[in-house]
Amino acid sequence: MESPTFVRFQLGAQLRRVREEANVTAEQAAEVIDVSASTLRRIEAGRVGIKGPALNALLDRYAITDAELRDTLLSMAKTGKQRGWWAKYGDMPSSYRQYIGLESAAHEVQNFETLVVPGLLQTAAYARAMTSEDAFEPSPEAVERRVAVRMQRQELITSGKLRLVAVLDEAVLHRQIGGAAVMAEQLTGLLDAGKRWNITVQVIPFREGAYASMLSSFHILNFASGPSVVYIEGLTGDLYAEGEDVRRCTVVFNSLRAAALSPTDSAAMIEEIRDAQRRE
Repeated sequence: MESPTFVRFQLGAQLRRVREEANVTAEQAAEVIDVSASTLRRIEAGRVGIKGPALNALLDRYAITDAELRDTLLSMAKTGKQRGWWAKYGDMPSSYRQYIGLESAAHEVQNFETLVVPGLLQTAAYARAMTSEDAFEPSPEAVERRVAVRMQRQELITSGKLRLVAVLDEAVLHRQIGGAAVMAEQLTGLLDAGKRWNITVQVIPFREGAYASMLSSFHILNFASGPSVVYIEGLTGDLYAEGEDVRRCTVVFNSLRAAALSPTDSAAMIEEIRDAQRRE
């Protein structure tokens, strides 16, 4: 089944497009289905679903008479109301659930990280150490649920469904998250991951100096059907960008790969740092 989050995201983009083509403001459209303008924007952002009657009312307001388009959008609304595998974990932030849903539908993720190992490559111990340091002090049970989610996400990699290209700042390799033993296991995990056909790991060494986007981590999610999306996680809210922003981030990501060591040289650096940490 198509990821319901991805379908909802696509539906929202279509609704925003037809509303703008009909020259209807978000406030005017919201009145049609008796919701606030902010709720309508959440629907168009794919964060929440929409029921059939409300969708039909919007399409009537936008003067959409194409029966095939209407049927397609109604079908997408129905699929978008279904629950993904991550729903059983319950208490995850909505922004994280949305990202997991999009990731589950992607065929490739290009991920640049400045401080931490990408979630798809984290060991359970590393993920647990990171989650335990959350400023909101999650309970031990909540920590274990989040670790379980991260481990299940990694099935996209082990099944071969997803290709991952990860570029890391060298700082990621030195930051002692969880202590020396946990970090040594994590670096070994990176080395093992880099041997998979669908994973590429590259490291930007300290000696490279300044480089593009060195202050901002980001993900580019590419889909077999549908436009690519850029995801940037923030302390006060997450950002999803499309269109020209995807093109710009792709140019930056290619620049980062050019600045990074080759996968072979990156593996050699990871192994050297791991072995040095073991001796300390």
